[in-house]
Amino acid sequence: MSAAQPQILLVEDEPAQREILAYNLESEGFDVRRAENGEEAILLVAEALPDLIILDWMMPLLSGIEVCRQLKTREDTRNIPVIMLSARSEEVDTVRGLETGADDYIVKPYSMRELMARVRTQLRRVRPASSGASLSYADITLDTERHRVNRAANELKLGPTEYRLLVTLLERPGRVFSRDQLLDHVWGRDIYVDTRTVDVHIARLRKALTSHGGDDPIRTVRGAGYALG
Repeated sequence: MSAAQPQILLVEDEPAQREILAYNLESEGFDVRRAENGEEAILLVAEALPDLIILDWMMPLLSGIEVCRQLKTREDTRNIPVIMLSARSEEVDTVRGLETGADDYIVKPYSMRELMARVRTQLRRVRPASSGASLSYADITLDTERHRVNRAANELKLGPTEYRLLVTLLERPGRVFSRDQLLDHVWGRDIYVDTRTVDVHIARLRKALTSHGGDDPIRTVRGAGYALG
C-alpha cells in the first residue's frame, strides 16, 4: 500500500470549470477538495493543510492574489505550492502573481496536459514519494518503488501503516506533524480513526526503526505532534 494520495485544494468560482478541473485531477489520482471563493479556501486550509493549491486569481469576496498573500505570510502554510490560474496574460500580471508568492502562474486558456505536468512538478518538490523518488534521512533510506526500508545495512520490516507514516515523515524531515495532520496524510480524511491510533502506530514505527540498534529518530513535541529529526 502506498502513501496517501497527494491532497490538492482547488479554488475556482466558476462551477463548470471547477468540476472539469476536479474531474481531471481525480482521474490522475489526486485527492481533491473544492472551494468556490477565497474565504472558503482560507477556512479549508485551516481545517487541513493541502499538499498543493490551484488558485484562480479573479474571485468574489477574496481574490486569489489576496489568498496567496495571506498563506505565504503564515509559517504553517508558506511552503504549500500555489499554482495561480488567470486570464491576465500581461507580463506585469505574471510578475505580480509570482511576487505575491505563487510558485507557478498559468494563463487561461491552458491545456489540461500542461496543468497536470506543472502540478506533478510542484508535488515532486513537496511530496517526492508521489513521483517514485527514494527518500532518506541520516542512515534511513526508503525505496518507494520497491517498498523497501533500510537503516544502515539492515532491511526493516514495516506494516503498511507504519510504512505510510515513515513516508510522510521522510518527505519533510524536521517538520512537526500534528496527530490530525498525520491522520489526513496516512489514513485519509474519509476514514474515522481516533487520534490515539496515531500514537500506537508511531510506537510500532519507533520499535522497527530501532530494532537493530541506533537512536530513536522520531521526536515527540509535547502538545504538537511528531517529527523526524
